[in-house]
Amino acid sequence: MLSSAMKKTAVISFAILLIMLGGCKQQPAQSSARQHPHALPSTEAKSPAFDYYLLNLSWWPEFCYSHPNATQCAQHRAFTLHGLWPQNFNGTYPEKCSPASGPADPSQYTDIYPDTGLLEHEWRTHGTCSGLTPDAFFHLARKAVHSIAVPAQLTSLRHQTSMPPDRILDLFTQANPSLPRASLALSCGNNYLTAIEVCMDKSLKPVACGPIRTCRANTVRIPPP
Repeated sequence: MLSSAMKKTAVISFAILLIMLGGCKQQPAQSSARQHPHALPSTEAKSPAFDYYLLNLSWWPEFCYSHPNATQCAQHRAFTLHGLWPQNFNGTYPEKCSPASGPADPSQYTDIYPDTGLLEHEWRTHGTCSGLTPDAFFHLARKAVHSIAVPAQLTSLRHQTSMPPDRILDLFTQANPSLPRASLALSCGNNYLTAIEVCMDKSLKPVACGPIRTCRANTVRIPPP
């Protein structure tokens, strides 16, 4: 038989054990940020991988119809650069991948982006997903623009005309013999030509486009530049 003193000691020891076990109760799972204290916020994560670039060249009259105050609209170009956009072959595309600031001197790109507001928008939305510095990205965009010859039949228009989209794309492949038809798409709105799009790899070589939208109109109207 245990003495009363021994019983009292056992009860106290058991109580202490219960308190210790209670203190070891499993805590709720922590967020991944707490589990990995060195993980970067999503806004500072590496740019996602992408498959190719989509060079969008907007037809000047239609661009300026919807952007009447744009600086480049005083220049009466045939096509104006809208952007060089990272794309994926599955039809998805990354946007706004980082809060990184744009080029320190936007004025050095006025030949392709006279409107610095558009330049800044393109950098924030698309350039930050390229994995390039701002200057490298806009140098690449300039090189992409200059690599595409615009057909003389479009630059020399004096009056509005109409053409089937296939005819316009044929003119581009004729003016750019190394450009496969599969690398081209045409955009339209209200049966007006709005843009020519060219799919290029990261070295600016033509590649077949992914499932991007292309104009299905029988003919499109083309106002003169």
